Amino acid sequence: MTEEAPRGGSTRVSRIIRAPRKAVYQAFLDPKAVASWLAPDNMRLQVHTFDPREGGTFRMSLTYQNPADSQHGKTTGDTDTYHGRFVELVDDERIVEVIEFETQDPAFAGEMTMTALLADVEGGTEVSLVYDHVPIGIRPEDNEAGSLQSLRKLAQLVE
Repeated sequence: MTEEAPRGGSTRVSRIIRAPRKAVYQAFLDPKAVASWLAPDNMRLQVHTFDPREGGTFRMSLTYQNPADSQHGKTTGDTDTYHGRFVELVDDERIVEVIEFETQDPAFAGEMTMTALLADVEGGTEVSLVYDHVPIGIRPEDNEAGSLQSLRKLAQLVE
């Protein structure tokens, strides 16, 4: 019998981006675009594999840029590598991904679900990122802060 990793809670962040839903949706499915906006400010993202279709998989690494953060990585001292799959893609509306960190630390183990919701609002698109089953080792406030930084960079890319 395998023991299931303890699961954390959920977080949700939103931002209005002054761009049409189609442009925002495409920025989630283009690996070059993802590499430019997804990483929080203190990290760099490398896309290893990326197959944006339902059932398609991806693998990426986030690397801390500040040597002071060099022991914060989940996979190695300065890196968070994760893989996952696209569970659902609804054109210009919703993207559901299942994500799993490559780690030996049980606090970061297990699958997390990220759902990106896109909705028309006055002046553009409301983008909401909803994370479910967040590993207990990830503090909700850190997940929220990093996600808001990513959404700011997404806005800079598509606006």
